[in-house]
Amino acid sequence: MDERILIGDSVPEMKVKTTHGMKNIPGDYKGKWLIVFSHPADFTPVCTTEFVAFAKRHDEFRKLNCELVGLSIDQVFSHIKWTEWIKENLKQEIQFPIIADDMGEVSKKLGFIHPGKGTNTVRAVIMIDPRGVVRAILYYPQELGRNMDEFLRMLKGFQLAEKEGVAIPANWPDNELIKDHVIIPPAGTEAKAEERRKTKEYECFDWWFCHKKV
Repeated sequence: MDERILIGDSVPEMKVKTTHGMKNIPGDYKGKWLIVFSHPADFTPVCTTEFVAFAKRHDEFRKLNCELVGLSIDQVFSHIKWTEWIKENLKQEIQFPIIADDMGEVSKKLGFIHPGKGTNTVRAVIMIDPRGVVRAILYYPQELGRNMDEFLRMLKGFQLAEKEGVAIPANWPDNELIKDHVIIPPAGTEAKAEERRKTKEYECFDWWFCHKKV
């Protein structure tokens, strides 16, 4: 039976070994957003480009109250040597911790190992909110590197949706229909639907599709 966690689940408390010492996931990050992401292996080209990309945006993630934690089934000394190599040769310091999941236990709990793609971790991303609840899960194959700007967009979208009680359209903030507007939840009654047709508070295509700028 597949027992990997799903969107809406609370992340089970896990004690993990990292390049920054022992950590508790998600307990040590309570009150913060957390992105845990796995990579297939240290000292590989695509993974190296990803770590540099994450590192270059580390401050942007932190401004959004979000911390990063990497993971693979490599041992901790491999992570350390790899981040040293990145700093020495690519002039980029990796400031976030990397989990050394050499027994694969954390990866199994989080669903980072997909048997059809081998025994290494796939490129997985789990976004966890400040309450320790999974908000998004994304998987990529070994041959395709990730777009870190999308994760920043998702964080901004989640935070805006919670603050304003709205939904976020495709390709926000550059949606093809409503640009940087956000979507108002549909009316739940006939009276509210009729009110939506007359309102000037929002712009509406119809009563079930209203939007506004925030």
